[in-house]
Amino acid sequence: MSLLFETIRIENGRPMHLSWHKQRMERARKEFWSIDDQVRLEDHIHVPPEFQSGLVRCNVYYEKEIHEVNFKNYQKKPIRSLKVIKHDPADYHVKYTDRAFLQSLLDQRGACDEIIIIRNGLVTDTSMSNLIFSDGKSWFTPAKPLLNGTTRERLLAGEKIVSRNIREEDIYNYEGVKLINAMRYPEEEEMINEIMR
Repeated sequence: MSLLFETIRIENGRPMHLSWHKQRMERARKEFWSIDDQVRLEDHIHVPPEFQSGLVRCNVYYEKEIHEVNFKNYQKKPIRSLKVIKHDPADYHVKYTDRAFLQSLLDQRGACDEIIIIRNGLVTDTSMSNLIFSDGKSWFTPAKPLLNGTTRERLLAGEKIVSRNIREEDIYNYEGVKLINAMRYPEEEEMINEIMR
């Protein structure tokens, strides 16, 4: 089994939303190793001086215990177009470092920037983010994502987005879609309307 990892957003030296990452790590450690104790994530994240300003990506690699923590300045990749890819066996309910199957799906994107993965007729995620769709009034996220992302869970808890089944044929009924993850907040993202079959 490959290592698991969390990606944590660091803003001007401050780790963001650690409680959501801790909850997900605790669920994974319970599932794989029957470990019930709390994760002291804050004890392991010491932001070096060179990463104390701006937006930084922190990766925490772990199994039963935390193995490594690293930092790098974050450069957001622009995403303007999405390609629909069907893959019913897709399973990524925890964040494995082994992302080979996700990369194999992404490699099918053609001229598009990213993919929307369809599993059993339902919209799930992209290769690296959850999705939120706008009908012009509200935001909706697929009820059966590949991964319960921390930003997705936080927005659901705050009633900023609504969970619903979104079928492949429903995609084009929305005004557009945004990608969300720990490094991509919805208020910072551009609406995407270019979705290819």
